[in-house]
Amino acid sequence: MNKKSVTDVDVKGKRVLVRCDFNVPMKDGKITDENRIIGALPTIKYLMEQGAKVILCSHMGKPHNVFDEKVKLNKKEKKAVEALPADEQAKATAEYIEKAKKNDPVKLTLKPVADRLNELLGNKVTFAKDVIGPDAEAKVAACKPGECVLLENLRFYAGEEGRDEAFCKKLASYCDVYVNDAFGTAHRSHASTAAIVEYGFVKTAVCGFLIQKELEVMADSLEHRVRPFVAVLGGAKVADKLNVISNLLNKCDTLIIGGGMAYTFLKAKGYEIGKSLVDDEKIGYCKDMMQKAKDMGKELLLPIDTVVAKDFPNPIDAPIDVKTVKVSEIPADMEGLDIGEETRKLFADAIKGAKTVIWNGPMGVFENPTLAKGTIAIAEAMAEAKDATTIIGGGDSAAAVQQLGFADKMTHISTGGGASLELFEGKVLPGIACLNDK
Repeated sequence: MNKKSVTDVDVKGKRVLVRCDFNVPMKDGKITDENRIIGALPTIKYLMEQGAKVILCSHMGKPHNVFDEKVKLNKKEKKAVEALPADEQAKATAEYIEKAKKNDPVKLTLKPVADRLNELLGNKVTFAKDVIGPDAEAKVAACKPGECVLLENLRFYAGEEGRDEAFCKKLASYCDVYVNDAFGTAHRSHASTAAIVEYGFVKTAVCGFLIQKELEVMADSLEHRVRPFVAVLGGAKVADKLNVISNLLNKCDTLIIGGGMAYTFLKAKGYEIGKSLVDDEKIGYCKDMMQKAKDMGKELLLPIDTVVAKDFPNPIDAPIDVKTVKVSEIPADMEGLDIGEETRKLFADAIKGAKTVIWNGPMGVFENPTLAKGTIAIAEAMAEAKDATTIIGGGDSAAAVQQLGFADKMTHISTGGGASLELFEGKVLPGIACLNDK
């Protein structure tokens, strides 16, 4: 994907709209993990140093479009209302809407992000209290070269996810150059991620340093892979990774499958899996993928032993009694929650002999210390893979690697879980496809 980046265009004195991913976790109005903010700094600093007038925009969470006249209920609220008697639904809807108007701008405002950016960028960031309203207009107009404006949460407007043309046109009026540096939302075809360019409102559209690195490392590793190439997939459901499994089989030499999704494959092989997680509708698909691997001469590795318990831990990090059994001997009243010791060695040996390794999805319930050993084994093996390109495909895998202390041992940790998966599937990401080619 040969796309232009910020270094390919002249930005001096120009207004540059940068789509960032500032969807950071918050608690009691405080940012609890600022990795996404830190990740955006190289692009922002470069633009400021080049004398651009930098306009930053991002979403946070899933608010109720509270800046629009018609506030919509979210799916959970809508379901709750529909469960009520017909004569109570209107009142309940009104109460949800009133609560949303009051809470969302407080809980999901980007003001704390603006405050943190100011600390990191020498008080050169102004916060606009809206996106396409008078406050944003005034602050964008007053922005000087080398300064920034951060707009309020894009998703306070329905036009962001709805790709509204008027909303896109107004956003585009703030800029001469558009920069997408939010890989985590590059698979979304929203106003600020793709439509602003697709509608023709912005002609100069390039990627920032974050997306540039994602393309250089991940996309290049998939297209120009150095062999042996090992792909590791975990996580809960086969259904979440249908196309990923098939596409990676076409590309890799060895496909390792662990996590909750492994038990559907094991059931497809004829094993009894007790109370383990299973996608019964996908058993036929699993059989097809195992046959595909065999026909293509690819190795598809599944667990040979598993850590089982009577019940899933509640809370998730609670102490739990476990034992390890062969996958052919899972008791009917127990469920598999991590890969066993023999499987950890099998998977690690395959990884250590690779030259390219990509990993998406933990091997077990890594949030629990007793059930984290499989995930730790994969991370350790990747860290020990000599001269290998090691890529973590975002999401829970990235969280696990960070949490377990292996982040600095990896070649690349993707900033986007969903976007990484779609890249692994071979899909074209709208937020990247719309950018100018070199």
